Amino acid sequence: MERKSDLGEPSLKNRRKCSPQMPENSCQIMVDNSQTVLNILRNLYVERQMCDVALRVGNREHYAHRLILCAFSDVFQAMLMKPEWCEWHESKVELQELLPECEKVFHLFLEYFYTGKILITHTNVMPILALADKYIVKGLSRLCVDYMCKHVPHAASHNQLFLWLQYSIPCGHNEVGEKCQNYIKWNLESIANTPDFSNIDAEMLIQLLQENDVIVYNEMVLYNCVVRWLDLQKIKLHSSEMSANEVENYMRELVKNIMIYIRFPMMTPRELADLLLSPLIKQYKEFFVDRMAIGMIYHSGQLEQIEKISQTQEGRLLFSPRLYTSDTYSAVLLIENFNSLPSYHTSTFVFSSHMSAADCESDKINDWVVDLYPKGVWFKKCYLIVWQGTLEVPEEIISTVRLSLTCRELLQAKIKVKVAVLIYGIQGGVEHVMEVREKIHHFTNDDKVMNIDNLIPFCELNPCASTNSHDSPYLIGPNRNQLKLNIVITSLT
Repeated sequence: MERKSDLGEPSLKNRRKCSPQMPENSCQIMVDNSQTVLNILRNLYVERQMCDVALRVGNREHYAHRLILCAFSDVFQAMLMKPEWCEWHESKVELQELLPECEKVFHLFLEYFYTGKILITHTNVMPILALADKYIVKGLSRLCVDYMCKHVPHAASHNQLFLWLQYSIPCGHNEVGEKCQNYIKWNLESIANTPDFSNIDAEMLIQLLQENDVIVYNEMVLYNCVVRWLDLQKIKLHSSEMSANEVENYMRELVKNIMIYIRFPMMTPRELADLLLSPLIKQYKEFFVDRMAIGMIYHSGQLEQIEKISQTQEGRLLFSPRLYTSDTYSAVLLIENFNSLPSYHTSTFVFSSHMSAADCESDKINDWVVDLYPKGVWFKKCYLIVWQGTLEVPEEIISTVRLSLTCRELLQAKIKVKVAVLIYGIQGGVEHVMEVREKIHHFTNDDKVMNIDNLIPFCELNPCASTNSHDSPYLIGPNRNQLKLNIVITSLT
């Protein structure tokens, strides 16, 4: 009786009969029985067959095989194979995990060694990554980092964002840290309305408030976000063992350290006047009156005082506008029914923006024309008449998403502006600002047009013929058929 292998038999379609007359290479076949092998390995783990080590994590023991552990993890290899480690000859090894969440997912982490499969979610990815980092399982670390980079909005909506940020930066996962930081800067108003907002620490908030590319409706909205954060910190302190006097002293210093980075000159005189009635301003009046006075100096155009204050980096920031989305500085560019647009379609928008936040220069307004080419640019064949004769210019097609900005009328011979394009999209079902493109340009009478090419990756917005059709992450709306941009123009003159 013929004995069958535990590995099973290859399917009939993989069999080939050889004869002595056939060339040798015609008898070769590739047999793929890898799934059966993986099932056998998984059964060794699940059914605890021939296990030679037990890993105690928390109150639970996980039985495993030294060979598998050492093959996947550099740490387990050193721990279980090198005599200088006390665990190398032990049949039971106790592991100390810093986070309770790591203990809960350790069985998933260990099963990955046997199957190469693991279910990652926004709630378990952080402890799985922590285990992969600790035991140096580089492949799994990369999978977790890739997942986190693609699901930052989902983490924000489930109050995981600051946990991801606080772990990723110290551990060297800079890609995740940068994604989280950008999401916070570019979507601060929505973040400030989540319970997770209280988890941002003071140092991180101070760093955020020093950035010029924070996106908010205006500085007053940002001030209110910071006030909410201060209120949340006060609630935390009251639930601690600190006395009422200690809480008050701590909050006084915290308010000064944080609010010094609010740019009061960027608020209107009316907003500054309304602030005088707020409870926080009344409570710390001496500190705030000096800061708000700088705002009034700016609005009244006292140049000598402004130059004096601007001699320090901190002072210069007070007079630097952020990326404000109010109508004063910006305009929304919305294209409906994007998928039905023809190739080389052009959408044109006309709007105005103030060139200064100062009340004394409120009459400085520029008119702009935006031509948006989301489906590529087509230059038709034309003829140029030059002194040598007629010159034929052939047609040219450029696969790019182009934004062309024209200054209709200059207020002076030369103006220097920063143009920021906020690009909206959807990830994890959450609409948010995905990317920001910034460009500084000098507009003159001879140069009134500024172009930004590759504003969005062309094939990401317009699926190429070589790729499968898919919903672009840059399209929003109920039917994922809208392209939404926001252009912000601030003067640097």
